[in-house]
Parts: sequence; structure tokens; C-alpha cells
Amino acid sequence: MSTDLTANPQAGTELHRCADALLTDLATGTVPAELPTGFADMSGHWLAPAIEALVLLTRGEEALEPLARAAQRDERRTALFLCLALAVAGQGDRIHASWLGSAFGDLSLDRPVTHGQRALWLAAARGAYGPAGKIFVLRRLDAVAASPASEPDLWLRALIPDEPSTVVSPALAGFAELAELPELAAPVQAAARLTHLRDRCAEITSARESAPGAGEETGTGLGDLAFLEAAQTDRSGESTVVWSEDEPLTVLRQLMSSGTPERPVRPLTGHLLSDLHPGSHPYLAAIALHVAAPIVRSAAEKLAEATRAEAPESVTMPILGHRVTLRPEGPDPDSLGAAEERIVTEGTPVRGRPWAAYVLLALAPVILVVALVLPVLPLALLAPLPAAEGGYLLWRRRRRERADAEYVVTQLSELRELAQGAVWALHDYARESESRVKTAASDLAELTRLLRRGPRAG
Repeated sequence: MSTDLTANPQAGTELHRCADALLTDLATGTVPAELPTGFADMSGHWLAPAIEALVLLTRGEEALEPLARAAQRDERRTALFLCLALAVAGQGDRIHASWLGSAFGDLSLDRPVTHGQRALWLAAARGAYGPAGKIFVLRRLDAVAASPASEPDLWLRALIPDEPSTVVSPALAGFAELAELPELAAPVQAAARLTHLRDRCAEITSARESAPGAGEETGTGLGDLAFLEAAQTDRSGESTVVWSEDEPLTVLRQLMSSGTPERPVRPLTGHLLSDLHPGSHPYLAAIALHVAAPIVRSAAEKLAEATRAEAPESVTMPILGHRVTLRPEGPDPDSLGAAEERIVTEGTPVRGRPWAAYVLLALAPVILVVALVLPVLPLALLAPLPAAEGGYLLWRRRRRERADAEYVVTQLSELRELAQGAVWALHDYARESESRVKTAASDLAELTRLLRRGPRAG
């Protein structure tokens, strides 16, 4: 029996037309009373008996005979077609449990997920097949769950991509250099990251609980706007909606029109990471979080452990450009003394003797003597000029020396004040650490509770 529609192009075209018309009716909530006009099983293709079975199933009738014919021609495509078509029709509860297994196949971390598998995954997550469908997907994903040691940072970046790159402890807000020291910044960053992780997990679970129910309110069995947009497909079978590659209607059309195997799309891990990003469908995020729970829990435990790191006995930080060692009892005298010495040395530059001023002062009496000996009265009138210039140079030099001395005193005072303030900030940081550890323990307990509860089946 042929399974290639190209063997009979005319029958294949008519079969596609009938299938498209049927899908349009199902997507708009119309249950066909009979097979589309002109339909006949003349192609030997699995799609013809699968359509017969679909019409009978939507009317609540027995469909064993056409199901047997379709399964004999291609069991997996038949199961995939019926599962997706009934989901689009809002009658996902009519599928047989074995169809999901046949249609879904096996998942593996080493093998990409196909469009058909992803479409079933999406439909089940959105409630198209009820609690049993969600449990089925969860079990298939659990069977290939990644190890807790599998790149935890990759999963955390997917969950909380917008976390700040740096977090400053309130106790060290006035001391940026101190807050940037790795031994002090790491526990603060870990605590903040754990809090963001807890909030994101809480957001996923709360959104899942408050999201509209699947099937009860929309009548489509999917609870998602994308499936309702199927109503915008016209009777010619040309879709007026741009569908995602993994949406059921797109996969159904590809399944009906192609005789080639389904194309793989992305690795399983890629889908899970994408589902964890903010903005993804809450049901998909809940399932992905459940699968990644061991990784997330392990990472959270490491973050909580990082917050318990003890503060170092001493830290060295730059103060006014000079490295000073700080201890709980106060600044280290040796490093502080060395810093003060450098401030004094750098603040009082060696200028040498004011020879120019001395020469000018000595030149004034020489000019006066010469003027009296010659005698040249106008020359005597010039004698005070070099004396005045020399005096001005000495006055300006002394003023610079006083300014240097005042600068040194100011710098020394500021150095001691900043060093002492940094010591008090370290004391505040130590007290803050106790509260941070308690908060981290509470965050870890809450996050563990959320992960242990897992996604609800219903």
C-alpha cells in the first residue's frame, strides 16, 4: 500500500483540501456531521483513514476500523495527527493514552526534539489532554532530566536573566572600594541571587495557579490565544495567521503535506531553558522548572552556603590612593603609618633654595652703591625694584609651603577618618551578615518547598 501522495497527485490534492476544510471547522468549534464532500480513500495514504477516524471521534462514535487502516499504513503519524487535531478541536479528552506514547516517541538529551514532539508538549502543558497529558509529558521529561552538576549557571541565567551584575551591601554603601572586595562582595551577591531565584520560582508557581484554566473557560481545551486564532484560517486552507513552527496547526499542515520525516529542531535542553525565561507560558515554565528542579535546588544550596562565608580577619583597601589594612579593632598601625608617611612625602615636594629671590635681594644694594659711586641718580631710583621682586618671590614661596602643610594636615585627617569609618562599616557588615544568613536560609526553605511541590496535574 502506497504512503506517498505523489503517487496520485489528484487524489492527494483532494485529500489535502478535505483535511484543511476539516481542520478549519474543528478549530472554530464546528463538529462535522459527515466527511467532507468528495472525500474518498483512494490514495492508499494514512491520512485518508485518519480523517475518517477523526470525524467519527469528534462525533463520539466508534472508529476502530479506520483507525486500524491508518495505523497499518503509518502508526506514528496517525497517532500524532489525531492527538493534535483533537487538541485543536478542544476534544483532547477523546484520545487514547497509547496514542500519546506512539506520537511522542522517546526524548533524549543527545537528540533534538522534533516539531511534532514539541507541539504535543505545548498542547499537553496547556491542558489540552487534561491532567493525564501533563503527567505524561512530565514523566517523559523526568526520564531524561539533566544532572544537578549540569552547568547550574546556565539554568540560573535562564531563570533570572535580569539580575543586577553587582549588589552592594547597605553597610558598605559609602565605601565602594570595600564593597568591591571579592571576599565581602561574594556573600552579598549570593544572597541577592538566591532571593531573585526564590522570587522567580514563586512567580512561576503563582502564575500557574492564577492563569485561566485549560478548556473550562475557553472551550478549546488549550487555554491559549494562539489556538483560538485558528478561526482566522479561511475555507481555502490558507492561514491568515502567522503560526509558530511548533504550534499544532502548523505541525498538522506539515504532517499532511509532507511525506518526509519530521525535522529535528532544538535540543531538549534548549527548549527547557527557553521555557524558563520570563515571559514564557506559565504552564511550560512550570514543567521546565520541575525538570530543572535538581539543578536549581543544588545551585540554591550553594548560594545559601556562600552567604555563610565568614568575613576575613583583616582586609586591605585603597584609601586616598594608599593601601591600608583594616582589622576589627581598628586600622593596622604599620600600614596606616606608611600611608601617612607617603602623604607627607608626596604633599611636601622638595623645591630647593629660592636662589632667584636671594639674587634679586642682593642686587638691590649693589645697584644703589653703583649709583652713589658714579654718581647716577636715576640708577639709584631703580634699586628698590629687584628688592621688591625678590621679596615677592619669597612671600609666594612661603604661601605655597603653608598651603602644602595645610593640604598634608587635611589629607592625614581624612585618611584617619575614612579608615576609622571603614572599620565601623565592617562592624555593620558583620552584624548584617547574621541577618543575611537567616534570610538566605528562609529563601532556601521556601524555594525547596516550591520545587518539591512541583507542577499540578490539573
